[in-house]
Amino acid sequence: MNNRITTVLFDLDGTLIDTIGLITASFQHTLDHFFPGEYTESDLPSFIGPPLYETCSRLLPGREEEMIRVYRTFNLRHHDDMVTGYPGVEETLQQLREAGLKIGVVTTKRRETALRGLSFMQLSSYVDTVVSLDDVTHAKPHPEPLHLALRQLGRTPGEAVMVGDSEHDILGGRRAGTAAAACGWSIKGKAHLASFEPDIMLDAMPELVPWVLREQEARQ
Repeated sequence: MNNRITTVLFDLDGTLIDTIGLITASFQHTLDHFFPGEYTESDLPSFIGPPLYETCSRLLPGREEEMIRVYRTFNLRHHDDMVTGYPGVEETLQQLREAGLKIGVVTTKRRETALRGLSFMQLSSYVDTVVSLDDVTHAKPHPEPLHLALRQLGRTPGEAVMVGDSEHDILGGRRAGTAAAACGWSIKGKAHLASFEPDIMLDAMPELVPWVLREQEARQ
């Protein structure tokens, strides 16, 4: 890739907004309902990242819709009480916009819930496009959602970096042809993400801006 970076694509959960407590509580509630006593907190990180339908289909084939209803009822009821932010996220988005970059969100959430989270954390005004699970046939790590976001922004993969807290984000970026930045605060752990060889491991979101600016200079 030798194009100048003009675009940053972000995952949502665990990246721009801290929904991890809400997600793990929603999974624990759902698992306790269907599998009493079988799953503990240590099992939950493996469920984070893939689309909800995929996870529920793997856990309880044939009853995934029932599981999803239980999960979403709990999740929506507790959303505003449990969702919070990460330090420096809004400032980072503002600096990227001021530097002339396009910003997209590529998430495995449904559009309604994704927009609710962005609005609740007052981040919507910084985002140029949102690609949700509702908009694609294949979720990350398939490149389809990243390519759709880039088409909507009028950009090419070589101009973009995908930022996320899961291997699905890193692999999605690789398969789409973008650079990849990993969020070191991921519940999955830095060592796990490092094994997928991102271009940079962020310890905090504000580290993204100087990296992007350095990459822009290096690619000129």
